Amino acid sequence: MKVLLFANTEWYLFNFRLSLARALRDAGHEVLLVSPPGPYGQKLRDIGFRWESAPMVRRSLNPLREFALVQWLRRLIAREQVDLVHGFTIKCAVYGSIAARLAGIPARVNAVAGMGYVFTSNEPRALVLRPIIRNLLRFALDGEGARLILQNPDDVDLFARARLVKPERVRLIPGSGVDCSRFTPPTGEAAPASKDRFRVLLPARLLWDKGVAEYVDAGRQVRAAGLPIDFLLAGDPDPGNPAAVPEAVIKGWVAEGVVEWLGHVHDMPGLFHSVDAVVLPSYREGLPKGLIEAAACGLPIVTTDVPGCREVVTDDVDGLLVPARNATALAAAIVRLHAEPALRKRVGAAARAKAVAEFDEQRVVERTLGVYRELIPGL
Repeated sequence: MKVLLFANTEWYLFNFRLSLARALRDAGHEVLLVSPPGPYGQKLRDIGFRWESAPMVRRSLNPLREFALVQWLRRLIAREQVDLVHGFTIKCAVYGSIAARLAGIPARVNAVAGMGYVFTSNEPRALVLRPIIRNLLRFALDGEGARLILQNPDDVDLFARARLVKPERVRLIPGSGVDCSRFTPPTGEAAPASKDRFRVLLPARLLWDKGVAEYVDAGRQVRAAGLPIDFLLAGDPDPGNPAAVPEAVIKGWVAEGVVEWLGHVHDMPGLFHSVDAVVLPSYREGLPKGLIEAAACGLPIVTTDVPGCREVVTDDVDGLLVPARNATALAAAIVRLHAEPALRKRVGAAARAKAVAEFDEQRVVERTLGVYRELIPGL
């Protein structure tokens, strides 16, 4: 069998879906990875996968360019004699499914990790696109051979209320999983380097809807209070996303002294071992990878009480929840963690246990392969 995995960045395929691609290959199936061009494409090839560069511009609204992309995908699927197409994120799910239908491929799996810019932003551009994307989603998700994978119950309810897909075709799988043998609690030697400063980290693409502005405002409040707490940012702006924070703004925060910006970090387990807590004040998520990685490392977490985040954290059990878009509540929760070592230890241990029980990547991969078997028995 040949499976095509289609994502909007090659970075996503490398960092989020490599375990799925390996499981398919190890089971004797062919895997074709497709995304727009980028440096991780060669990395995928270096470890033995086929990767094709798609002529896709993520922010494009040009109908001719988008039609040409769908036709390119259709020709690729037909030429490669693909048996199943799995698209990740809304645009790839829609285009991949439409191309598969045009190529006569019935087995289509769509994974939507959160509702994305079009459904979370109130900018005029997003409001104009919303009904168009809804109609395209309905078409893409239709058919007995289609399955939709969602990452949290709120998104399941949203798709049901919007009548985007028949409920019997929806499968709930929490995220892309985490390697709990790689992301582990630190040993004594790997504990945070500085005992004098409390280090908190926001690990994510630097998008406004990740709550980056609220994080910075919380940092200002904590700094004004004179507390020894450092605020770190790990990640880069995503130029393909309309919600990207401009790099000049980030550098301004650094110059102000309110945050330390680390950029892209390759060794995330090492970074998690160097901090005391992880923060993600997002407005809405599918199921955030950075949070489940932090949980697997046994770190205390502060995040927002919104879809996706509250699937990872239960308030005062395995982390702390605060309202979205509320920098004052965010600052108070961070200060509370700083002041209460026993709380940090308790919620961090509970977070690790939950990550192992619910988010281990092998469980996620097996459940995803189970969805494939529904469409192609005997896979």
